[in-house]
Amino acid sequence: MTTHGADDSPLGRALLRSMRETGASAGIVYELAADEPVLRLAAMSGLPPPMLDPWTRIALAAPIPVAVAARCGRLVWAAGQPQLARDFPRTAVALPYDFALGAAPLNDGPVCRGAVVLLWPAGHAPELSGAERTALDTACRRLAGLLPARGTADRPVVQLPPPARTAVPGEAQDAVDFAERLPGGCFALDLEGRITLLTSGAAELLGAPESRLLGARPWDVLPWLADPVFEDRCRAAVISRRPTSFNACRPPHQWLAFRLFPDGRGVSVWIRATDREGGPVVPYPTDVVPLRAAQMYHVLHLAAGLTEAVTVHDVTELFAEQIVPAFGAQGMLMYVAEAGRLRTVGQRGYPPEAVEAYEGSPLRTANSPTVRALATGEPGFFTSAEETDRQFPGLAELTGMAARAVLPLIVSGRPVGCCVLGYTHSRTFSPDERQVLTSLAGLIAQALDRASLYDTKQQLAHDLQAGLLPRSLPEVPGLSVAARYLPSTRGMDIGGDFYDLIRLDAHRVAAVIGDVQGHNAAAAALMGQARTAVHAHATAGAAPDEVLARTNRLLTDLDPDLFTSCLYVLIDLRTHEACLAGAGHLPPILRHPDGRTGVLRMPPGLLLGVSPDARYHATTIPLPPQAVLALYTDGLVERPGADLDRCIAELAADLADAPYGDPDKVADTVLRRRGAHEERLDDIALLLLAPSGGD
Repeated sequence: MTTHGADDSPLGRALLRSMRETGASAGIVYELAADEPVLRLAAMSGLPPPMLDPWTRIALAAPIPVAVAARCGRLVWAAGQPQLARDFPRTAVALPYDFALGAAPLNDGPVCRGAVVLLWPAGHAPELSGAERTALDTACRRLAGLLPARGTADRPVVQLPPPARTAVPGEAQDAVDFAERLPGGCFALDLEGRITLLTSGAAELLGAPESRLLGARPWDVLPWLADPVFEDRCRAAVISRRPTSFNACRPPHQWLAFRLFPDGRGVSVWIRATDREGGPVVPYPTDVVPLRAAQMYHVLHLAAGLTEAVTVHDVTELFAEQIVPAFGAQGMLMYVAEAGRLRTVGQRGYPPEAVEAYEGSPLRTANSPTVRALATGEPGFFTSAEETDRQFPGLAELTGMAARAVLPLIVSGRPVGCCVLGYTHSRTFSPDERQVLTSLAGLIAQALDRASLYDTKQQLAHDLQAGLLPRSLPEVPGLSVAARYLPSTRGMDIGGDFYDLIRLDAHRVAAVIGDVQGHNAAAAALMGQARTAVHAHATAGAAPDEVLARTNRLLTDLDPDLFTSCLYVLIDLRTHEACLAGAGHLPPILRHPDGRTGVLRMPPGLLLGVSPDARYHATTIPLPPQAVLALYTDGLVERPGADLDRCIAELAADLADAPYGDPDKVADTVLRRRGAHEERLDDIALLLLAPSGGD
């Protein structure tokens, strides 16, 4: 958000009603975006809008309360700062205030529309009361009905709570007279920290004329209040809904005591002179932008987030979502140094021609602030377009940015990349701000270096997996086939799950599915050997039990110290029969032509690679046209703490409920109902075989 204003809309009014009925002091509504797994800010009330700038877009997978609520479809509750710090440390770091928080999904039947976050003042009971929980459930249904079926909001609604009461004619002057008679002085702030009302006594104590103070934030116009403590205390008062206070020294040595009284519309501040002594306060020059409390907390939030960032995309998104708004930038660029050249890995706010102009720039010869920063290892801070153009003619016009901070990313003396914050207007960077950004660059450099290595390993794993699994399955007249493979979302995207379809002659086809224990290169290599062995023995004409026996002897001789489960199926499309043999693999599921499903219990057999003398048994079943035989690996059914037989029965029910037709659509339906596209603790392989009756 770059501009904020008060709105009035059905969604905003419904949010206010929800706050009133639950007793919450603030509320935030997020909607699920239409085209990506992202929650977008839709409405808010009772909070300073700039506070949510880094959270206008939240990845559905993020480890913060609102994302967990939407992703898991449940209430997330934190009774105070200690619980928030324990369960959601990243959120607690960015919001180090005392409040209670509840986040709940907004569902329209089985469809998630978004989520709502409600905040309660400090001192709330450890749990929601029964009345509060009922009111929250009602609020969720009401808010879900007001969210569009697909996220379309252009900007969030900022809904102000109604005033405590409306002034009657003539009362406004009486209110001013009352305030002027109070000792000391007082002023009012809106939720964004702007002064909306000011007594002459307050202006005198602050040492500035009313014309300069009204409509401004005190820390923007009074250098001696530029210390982040003032802004931080205002934020603390608004979020916790508790009065707070602090002392500040107006140069040269006039100490003032500030007391802050908040509500959902703003903060009332009372000032008085005090005799309290304190250390000197060093004012900032008036032309320098001081470091803000919000910036510090967003930096801490980013630092915590970087510890969880896995990919280069994660790092760039965190930087764009946390640091760009926190430091008021209008654009960002992030490069990696690769083979002596710059490669863009993330950008916001820059025109395409500016990005393309420096893409692939050689680090030895190109003339740009980025290349210079990487060559010297020193950050560059350019305060205006004129300063930029003196050193790099035409750069300001090309990029549309006047000021910029250019931060080299160095790890152990080795340049790994560079990030740039761009500003469309002139801007001076304070010494504190330069120091924070320079330190921040060190954190980003380490995270980017680690993420680049991870991405390289992931690509290698992907290429290896793709090389070992069949590129495509053969077309077999009379048999429709659907195959799916989904790697684990934890660790390397590589594992030992495999499948294959082998056409033997005009009427017979063999299908195989298996799982080598482990998720590493050794497991993938053994998987390739097992698949090759099965393929060789199948095409040689061996019966199903003999295919497994011969493959077992080979794997035992290799002594890989890994075991493999396997299920082999020989289908005769002329007789409509299937002969199955298993080696410690999960039982297949048969969906009959009438839609009934059954789990095929058969002799499990010993895992491949355990004993060279293991024997396997074959079972023959009818496989009529319009039936579906489902072969799968344990990643599709196993859940921590859940009974395996029950999980298999649930898969059978999902297969029965899937609308009959194209096996590809059936496979997609089953995977969606099993939640296979969310977090996966193990690899998933699924093979559906559907005879159509052709010869």
